[in-house]
Amino acid sequence: MLNIIIFGPPGSGKGTQSARIVQDYELVHLSTGDLFREEMSKNSEIGILAKKYIDRGVLVPDEIVLAELQKKAGTLLSKPGIIFDGFPRTLVQAEKLDQMLKGYGISLDMVLSVEVPEDELYKRLMGRGADSGRTDDESEIILHRIEVYKQQTFPLIDYYKQQGKLVAINGLAQVDQVYLKITKALNFYIKTREILSSVS
Repeated sequence: MLNIIIFGPPGSGKGTQSARIVQDYELVHLSTGDLFREEMSKNSEIGILAKKYIDRGVLVPDEIVLAELQKKAGTLLSKPGIIFDGFPRTLVQAEKLDQMLKGYGISLDMVLSVEVPEDELYKRLMGRGADSGRTDDESEIILHRIEVYKQQTFPLIDYYKQQGKLVAINGLAQVDQVYLKITKALNFYIKTREILSSVS
């Protein structure tokens, strides 16, 4: 399996890039945002609960996220791999993800961090909100979401850097250029793993 995480601040374009990775590397896209939006569209109990947090621009509590993720991830073990998009978002979630994957006998291979300056993020999200009408893409909520990312998710950079799994990607370039950097990193990792496997 090839299991990777792609994360970055809101508006970094990680959703666009993860969709391309899924297509080219035949991975399963596991997005907690998509999971909760699906539940919200059903007006389910978990969807109603998640919406209360999402509409305020704050993170859904760890215990809710982890329960949903574990339920979904357990059904994907026969797939070529998983790309986690929008998860983990806190150190607690990162540690729990490591434990969960270890319990399944698999591991995390790479973490892609898409990095974009704050002023560009705000501009992108304001444009997206005008186009989509998303309630979490309004001015004050945008600023709050970026601040939440800086406080709660940014520490994951050091966490995964210490594990030797972090690859920083400049997300300010054109979409195709960003994806080229991602594919170079993934292909190098896959090739290196194949070489080490053949030697051992």
